Amino acid sequence: MVKSVHDMGGDPAGPIQRAEHARTLFDQRVDAMLRLLAHPQKGHFTVDAMRRCIESLDPQAYHDLSYYERWLRAVRLLAIERGLVGQTELEQRMATLAAARRAGA
Repeated sequence: MVKSVHDMGGDPAGPIQRAEHARTLFDQRVDAMLRLLAHPQKGHFTVDAMRRCIESLDPQAYHDLSYYERWLRAVRLLAIERGLVGQTELEQRMATLAAARRAGA
């Protein structure tokens, strides 16, 4: 059986950082999106689906992304899988927002 990237059991990983840290606005927004989209009664996907997406990230992406960036990647994939938004629609909206940000809006 091949180990997934998240399965670090027995691998050298260094010390665990146990210090609390303040969540950024980005972290809070991603958390809010997940809570809405994975709501037990009204949600569009489950936490297990989120886990599947995060655990299927390629190793480089898994290690390069922050905790909440992994969550956001999973939310994006699941929103597309569930038909909540199309890939093209999402890319166009992201480009519009990036242009507005560059313009200082």
